[in-house]
Amino acid sequence: MDHDEIVVAMALAAQAGGAHALRVEGALRVQKVVSRVTLPVVGIIKRDLLDSDVRITPEMDDVDALCHAGAAVIAVDATQRSRPVPLQDLLDRIRYHRRHAMADCSTNIDGLAAHRLGFDFVGSTLSGYTAETLCADDAPPDWPLIRQLSKQGCWVVAEGRIRTPEQAAQALRDGAQAVTVGSAITRIEHITDWFVKAVRTASNAHGCP
Repeated sequence: MDHDEIVVAMALAAQAGGAHALRVEGALRVQKVVSRVTLPVVGIIKRDLLDSDVRITPEMDDVDALCHAGAAVIAVDATQRSRPVPLQDLLDRIRYHRRHAMADCSTNIDGLAAHRLGFDFVGSTLSGYTAETLCADDAPPDWPLIRQLSKQGCWVVAEGRIRTPEQAAQALRDGAQAVTVGSAITRIEHITDWFVKAVRTASNAHGCP
């Protein structure tokens, strides 16, 4: 599925289904999606760095590229980990381009720090994906983090392991203002695996061949 034309097709399908925004990785793909949809795009660039575990939009050039590509919102890793560029500098660059800024966080500490810096949106995106918060792939969404951030005045985007409409609705009841659904919509291999495991478990329990 990792092809430009397929990503654009999925973006158009999500728009047709009623999505209010799209989260897209890569400046070129942001540009291609923006040229075909009317929805705002949250842009990110993922990098594997040798000297930092930060992967989501870690560099100033990444911010520039996403802004030039037409992203309305720039999302960056806002964890407390060692990083190549200070978080404040990334935020300042986003403001220079007059874009909205989203902080991808893993803990309440991350979220509050980003909120105080002035990020528009705080996401629970990285909960479960840092050494401090690592959890199983089938763990539920981080409901406590969503509730904590909301109660402390953050504009919360619930993101991470949200796999059903019921969980998306629960995120809003827990205080989130928006919900990002990733793998449950776009990762066909993951969705298939969920069904296969459930069917296999049922088959084993009932002695089916």
